Amino acid sequence: MYLLITFSSRFTVVHIESLYTHSHNVSFLFPSEEERRLRANDRPFNLAYRYANNAIKTSKYNIFNFLPLNLFEQFRRLANAYFFFLFCLQLIPQISSLSWFTTAVPLSLVLSITGVKDASDDINRHKSDKHVNNRKVNVLIDGELRNEKWMNVQVGDIVKLENNQFVTADLLLLSSSEPLSLVYVETAELDGVCLSGEVRCEPPNNRLDKFKGTLTLNEDTFSLDNDKVLLRGCTLRNTEWCFGLVIFGGPDTKLMQNSGKTTFKRTSIDHLMNILVLSIFGFLAFMCTILAIGNAIWETKEGSVFTVFLPHVSGINAQLSSFLTFWSYVIVLNTVVPISLYVSVEIIRLGNSFFIDWDRKMYYPKNDTPAQARTTTLNEELGQIKYIFSDKTGTLTQNIMTFNKCSINGKNYGGKLERVDFSWNQLADPKFAFHDHRLAETVRAGNPEAHAFFRLLALCHTVMPEEKTEGDLHYQAQSPDEGALVTAARNFGFVFRSRTPETITVVEMGRQVVYDLLAVLDFNNVRKRMSVIGERKHPDGKMTLFCKGADTIIYERLHPSCSKLMEVTTEHLNEYAGDGLRTLVLAYKDLDKSYMEGWVKRHHKASTALEGREEQLDVLYEEIEKDLMLLGSTAVEDKLQDGVPQTIEQLAKADIKIWVLTGDKQETAENIGYSCNMLREEMKDVFIVAANTRGEKCARTERRNHLWWNPVPACSGCRRLGRCRTSRWRENTAFALQKDLELELLRTACMCQTVICCRVTPLQKAQVVQLVKKYKQAVTLAIGDGANDVSMIKAAHIGVGISGQEGMQAVLSSDFSFAQFRYLQRLLLVHGRWSYLRMCKFLQYFFYKNFTFTFVHFWYAFFCGFSAQTVYDEWFITFYNMVYTALPVLGLSLFDQDVDDRWSFQHPQLYTPGQLNQYFNKKAFLRCMMHSCYSSLILFFIPWAAMYDTVRDDGKDISDYQSFALLAQTCLLIVVSLQLCLDIYYWTAVNQFFVWGSLAAYFAVTFTMYSNGMFLIFTSSFPFIGTARNSLNQPNVWLTILLASLLCILPVVAFRFIIIQLRPTINDKVRKCPVRYKFRKEALPAPAPRRPTRRRISTRRSGYAFSHAQGYGDLVTSGRFLLRRPAKSRAPLFTQKDSPVAHNEPQVYRTIAEEQEETQDL
Repeated sequence: MYLLITFSSRFTVVHIESLYTHSHNVSFLFPSEEERRLRANDRPFNLAYRYANNAIKTSKYNIFNFLPLNLFEQFRRLANAYFFFLFCLQLIPQISSLSWFTTAVPLSLVLSITGVKDASDDINRHKSDKHVNNRKVNVLIDGELRNEKWMNVQVGDIVKLENNQFVTADLLLLSSSEPLSLVYVETAELDGVCLSGEVRCEPPNNRLDKFKGTLTLNEDTFSLDNDKVLLRGCTLRNTEWCFGLVIFGGPDTKLMQNSGKTTFKRTSIDHLMNILVLSIFGFLAFMCTILAIGNAIWETKEGSVFTVFLPHVSGINAQLSSFLTFWSYVIVLNTVVPISLYVSVEIIRLGNSFFIDWDRKMYYPKNDTPAQARTTTLNEELGQIKYIFSDKTGTLTQNIMTFNKCSINGKNYGGKLERVDFSWNQLADPKFAFHDHRLAETVRAGNPEAHAFFRLLALCHTVMPEEKTEGDLHYQAQSPDEGALVTAARNFGFVFRSRTPETITVVEMGRQVVYDLLAVLDFNNVRKRMSVIGERKHPDGKMTLFCKGADTIIYERLHPSCSKLMEVTTEHLNEYAGDGLRTLVLAYKDLDKSYMEGWVKRHHKASTALEGREEQLDVLYEEIEKDLMLLGSTAVEDKLQDGVPQTIEQLAKADIKIWVLTGDKQETAENIGYSCNMLREEMKDVFIVAANTRGEKCARTERRNHLWWNPVPACSGCRRLGRCRTSRWRENTAFALQKDLELELLRTACMCQTVICCRVTPLQKAQVVQLVKKYKQAVTLAIGDGANDVSMIKAAHIGVGISGQEGMQAVLSSDFSFAQFRYLQRLLLVHGRWSYLRMCKFLQYFFYKNFTFTFVHFWYAFFCGFSAQTVYDEWFITFYNMVYTALPVLGLSLFDQDVDDRWSFQHPQLYTPGQLNQYFNKKAFLRCMMHSCYSSLILFFIPWAAMYDTVRDDGKDISDYQSFALLAQTCLLIVVSLQLCLDIYYWTAVNQFFVWGSLAAYFAVTFTMYSNGMFLIFTSSFPFIGTARNSLNQPNVWLTILLASLLCILPVVAFRFIIIQLRPTINDKVRKCPVRYKFRKEALPAPAPRRPTRRRISTRRSGYAFSHAQGYGDLVTSGRFLLRRPAKSRAPLFTQKDSPVAHNEPQVYRTIAEEQEETQDL
């Protein structure tokens, strides 16, 4: 069963290319402005308003405030504040039984490591700010151009930008080198003397798509909108120079206003750790209360006996002693709250992030793009993903469009075997390929319908041409669809050569023809079409409207004489939809000149209206776009990326639910679903759920292979499913996502194996993700490649950006990024699963060793009169977490693997425990506490019993406190080290060095600190003189250590053996059968040939392929050919090009044979 959801709403798309390659997590606060007023080249006037200059600051610290501010931020963390409180308690002699350095040294180390990291990050921000602020730009000052730094540019300055130069600030475009562009000021007037323009506009804000203001110049007032403004963060393109007036500078620019604080994402383990740490605080208070009560009882009943050699301090009674004892044990038992936990977690996450960055198998050599962990705090969350929300275009597909088929005047072209030879066309693109020579012959024979077809493709678009040398044409298209269609027209003899805001030059079958561009009827998601009105520059030239758009929209506007041609074209469209192609329908209309004169005047009046502009233009567009003559249709293919079907299949085996959220129509989305193995022919449980109004729901079941959900806005008078007048979309949101139906939608979707949402807007993508996050309590991942995926990426627990054809917006907003969708399976099944497993092992072991350490103090309290005396040496307490046990657990947390990466792919079911949160949860924490309690009992009572009334082999007494402390701490360290060895699955040289090196360091440090020399130099700090050499040379001491170790470790080994035999996990099953599951050395078999996709004839027409955004029609007519991202130049990551990784060969993995015996085992 699968679910296909169709949404409808109006898109609002904003296009801006960021100047920066990193996000600025900084917010700006300035006094509110009601209106901004400025004068050109009048600095004294503008400075009176105290507008912000053009300098930016994204750094947090400076050399003076770093230490106090950073310490303030660190002590806002509960753990750091708690240990600082303990440090203060240790300075009180009546309370502390430990020296101050036992807390001061670990706390200082933690604060120093975090401070160094924060300082390094802020230094990088300072460097970035300095680099940007010191860029140079020409500024008009006192009638001459001066080269000034960006930071010195002020509001009201006039700056000159040159081609490929960054836009300095938010500028009002005054004039440019384009001869026919809109010009407010002549170049000769830019002398700073005669120019006296004044601008009144809205105050600084973060709305990228809106700007309102007026320009008063020479007593004329002009209306200003967003089309007249150049935003900081853009680059100048296709223009030699331009002059602009600075409106907003530095932090007031729209780019910086949008660079607010990013929402900090926390993992589910982070939330669990917070709960556990609070619980530990409560448990610590509980233990201290018990011991304080015990002290009060002991002081009352037994304390008087010891007053001979331990006299009471005057004024101290049993009650006050109990109170002081409570705080003393808060200090002694403080290790139950691990001070180094959070620092260790950050180090582990950072290390696992480096493994992602360094993974050669996720490197894409074609674009020199490695994988990148842009956020280092979410690694283990990658091992718990339950839902993946994926964009289609550019994510599952390559977003590289190819013109495959077309229908012209009822004839179907394309899909043949032979490739067309375009050698007859000197301006043809050599990379273009079409496989049907009949079309080329038809065009060259002068067929008028074919000529009209390709003439429309050469004229009706927003593509920008670049011709650096004669005949060397390069098209800059806002959408790949547009580029593919214009390139197809170019190869078939209709070459789009150049354009100005008022003309388009086309070479038609070798002859240059110039068309006057009278109007551009721009695209938007409501119109779902684009039209241009052109007139050939010829005495007999006629005016023609050229239109292309969605089939359903164009068909409603065709002349009745086109009915038969429409039926044939519809059959072709259904065929294209069955092949998963993206389609457009083309039509035209000849216009009467006398009618056009009046229409152009009304169009100009409507386009300059300050109120109701869009509504007036819509009326004019509807008036002229009717009675069109059908020419045919185009079919463009967006091919799947390599490895997409295999990746989706692997993720499905890992029980990860994949939802595809796309703006395509349902036929195209359905066929892509079949192509990438999301939908399969065996899916037979089918029913349709339809809803037309808020109060009506109808459900019916059909014998088809899918489940449909078509949410439709509540439109009065509209009863057909999925059919609603376009004018109503502006007033209604998607019906299925309304609050009264969202739960029904979610329940229906969760019954299905596959969910595909069609016709979704960027906002609706985020709403779907938030719906699952809110009600399913599952970890979600969103992956996309374009600006329309940013909201979805930010809404999910983890956002993944693909650096593809649509720029870097998705990557800049993501937590992880790479170049191809197929790398997602390695990110999750390998790195994610390993990170989750390592983090869970780390937490279990960390809590085990700390609880065991602390519980020994608790048991000792009952034998020392609840006096808050410590079991261990103070230096051992200081070094236990920071030296003796730090590196071994880090080695476990960075390098451990239950199985290698190939086995992880071979057995995707290994991923399931992470989704169920099996490896570390509240129950696992309680088991860890019980294990620690048992170990602490052994580690206290076995040494205590062994040392009680014991003598050396030479007859001398050894049963003293110092010898007992040395024996107890040695047993503890050896036991926790052996426990770590049991937890390690994958031994490396680093693990060996860390484990045995830490034990060696312990003995070396112990013998050094307990030596005569240290006692003579620091008598009060090292009182355990000779303890090590007197105790550790006795056989009974080592036998005691061996006995304690066996009693602690053997039950663990036995328990794990029994569990593996009776209740084995999937990991146990895979790891205990190396013979059955091991990989052979021979080469992997070639992948099985793909079964040809069965064509499905759709009852609805094909998908609409027009993907560019609203506003580009105005752009090409305004002369502002801007927004170009400079190419990044960087050295290749891998210079060796003869390896399989460099050639990017697909990774093929054998699957488990589905035999009955293996099925029973698993």
